[in-house]
Amino acid sequence: MILDTTYLLPLARIDVKTDFLKAVADGKIKVNFSDLRISLISIFEIQAKAFSLNVPPTYVIEAIDVIQKSFDIIPFYKIGIVERAHELRDLLRDYINCIIVATAIEEKEALITEDSSILSAREEIKKKYKIDVMSYRDFNI
Repeated sequence: MILDTTYLLPLARIDVKTDFLKAVADGKIKVNFSDLRISLISIFEIQAKAFSLNVPPTYVIEAIDVIQKSFDIIPFYKIGIVERAHELRDLLRDYINCIIVATAIEEKEALITEDSSILSAREEIKKKYKIDVMSYRDFNI
């Protein structure tokens, strides 16, 4: 399962309404941490978000350390991901979203996200690329 960046933000002490990782740790969501993967672009997104919110760099560094030790990180510069991301640009306007969705498609993994533009395209993504796109709410917590 590919995690969108939103679910990683609490690791940098950035509050989000949907703390997926805490729900997994608490046993509320039956997913193994070893099954959770991320795109490398999410590390950039965490840094950018933390910068815009003036989060101390030490929190960001700690978050990156935890991410590197805990998750399989998929490079966004893999040829298939680059090609698929460009293919998605008619469906999604944000290039980083295209990269994250392309990562899920190329890795043949479900994607969990809170991004409204991705969620609004989930049926088309499932039909064309045969992957599930889910949100925190889909886990009925």
